[in-house]
Amino acid sequence: MVGPFRGIRRVMTITAMTAAPAAELGAADRALVALGRELRDAGYHFTTVTPATHARVNRRPRNARAYGLRDVFGWSRPFGPGVLPERFVELMAAARVLDRDGDEWRSTVRFSSYDGELFAHSAFPTDAEDSVFFGPDTYRMADAVAAHVEGRERPVRRAVDIGCGTGAGAITVAKRAPEAGVLAVDINPAALRLARVNAELAGTAGVRPCESDLLNGVDGDFDLIFSNPPFMIDPAGRAYRDGGPNGHELSMAIIDAAAERLAPHGSLVLFAGTGIVGGRDPFREAAAERLDRAGLRWSYREWDPDVYGEELDGPAYAHAERIALVLLTATR
Repeated sequence: MVGPFRGIRRVMTITAMTAAPAAELGAADRALVALGRELRDAGYHFTTVTPATHARVNRRPRNARAYGLRDVFGWSRPFGPGVLPERFVELMAAARVLDRDGDEWRSTVRFSSYDGELFAHSAFPTDAEDSVFFGPDTYRMADAVAAHVEGRERPVRRAVDIGCGTGAGAITVAKRAPEAGVLAVDINPAALRLARVNAELAGTAGVRPCESDLLNGVDGDFDLIFSNPPFMIDPAGRAYRDGGPNGHELSMAIIDAAAERLAPHGSLVLFAGTGIVGGRDPFREAAAERLDRAGLRWSYREWDPDVYGEELDGPAYAHAERIALVLLTATR
């Protein structure tokens, strides 16, 4: 899942032109971009795992402290003076991502690798309300939207990533449709900051992050609307994770928004999840009704039939037999 958005709060209408271009990054953001470039030059690479796997690996006794770049910026392990070259520490301090508590220091961001790029996102654990998530679902969503763009017969001129988080989806599209204007919308200021940083780091000038609740804060129609919204039933109500009482309320809101704002021949690519109950898929059933009513052609398939199995032990999914990842594509 990518960054949080609620689908309930309206914001002042803005257009794509009001989004701050990369050239207007503040000093701390420029330092964060420079940190990402230093990591890239050092050959840094990290594949981010699920939170459950991350916690298991970090619980191993030998992983209690950081001893190098991947430990600090991938595994979010504590470190102290002398572990990193001084230039990294200086850039972390300038970027305001260095948390010092005596001789125990931590990075408040991670950097993950995808598609030849590095993406800054929140450090583990992502417990804060404004956490900016990047993980296995990000890879899956970005792969799906990349395949869609590459397989389209018509060019993408205008696209939007709803709930953009790190901007990974928007950047992935912009690299494959360099002439397109790609909006990266979110209501989380932390997500918009990192989306700007990551777009600058990737060199994708066509990506414009801007604040918007769903599509309420941007104008016009789109050739491509895509999203990896929060889709879990989360008792803690964390915005980057909670998809509503049934897990798919935000996905339904995105379908409704797309039905209103897709240009002729425009497409929606929605990567989400669903709890399967007694062999039934409640998300598919609810989505089918909306899509048919809107007159959209659509396809739907399970991307992975069994994920986040640990959630089945809790009360939120006591009714479900499994949790599946799904890909919905709809076209006007």
